[in-house]
Amino acid sequence: MTLGRILTTDDCMREGAAWLARAEPRFAAALDLCGTPPLRRRADGFAALMGAIVSQQVSTAAARAIQGRLDAAGLTEPAAIVAADDEALRTAGLSRQKIRYIRALAQAGIDFDALRTAPDDQVVATLVEIPGIGRWTAEIYAMFSLGRADVFAPNDLALQESARLLFELPDRPKERALREFAQPWSPWRTVAAGMLWHYYHHAKNREGIA
Repeated sequence: MTLGRILTTDDCMREGAAWLARAEPRFAAALDLCGTPPLRRRADGFAALMGAIVSQQVSTAAARAIQGRLDAAGLTEPAAIVAADDEALRTAGLSRQKIRYIRALAQAGIDFDALRTAPDDQVVATLVEIPGIGRWTAEIYAMFSLGRADVFAPNDLALQESARLLFELPDRPKERALREFAQPWSPWRTVAAGMLWHYYHHAKNREGIA
């Protein structure tokens, strides 16, 4: 399986949004209403995935505080995590479960350079083998840290709700249904997700959606 398109600039987002607007009138309406979503790229590697684990089930402020304490203690690289005792990690604010997850990530020996050129399915399959990293986290990593143009995260509640609103569905689609629903948006499913998130924020501000 070959490596697909990589999103590198906002021009890529515009190209993908234009393709989706031609293919699907609802996306054309969303594009007219909200404009092209910006390219959202983050760093890849161990720190990105550790940050995703740190952020699980806590507020953004709490996650930033924990990450700040980890940074201050020099607990940002796999070797440092492996060498640290549990007390040092607890002092930074990590729960017992997150300590287990981050240790598993540190010990997994992921070749992050190789992931940059691996097929999308292989990226996701590699990451979900690690405790604490589910399919949603792996897909978000592929989308934002690796810039893959044709990945979708149908377990995302905002994407589910935005799809319900934009396509006037009777109910919020579940993960499997939304994954199938999104198949025609290939090869630009990451851009489609960006358009749905963009539309969701517009609708939330307009209608007060929780």
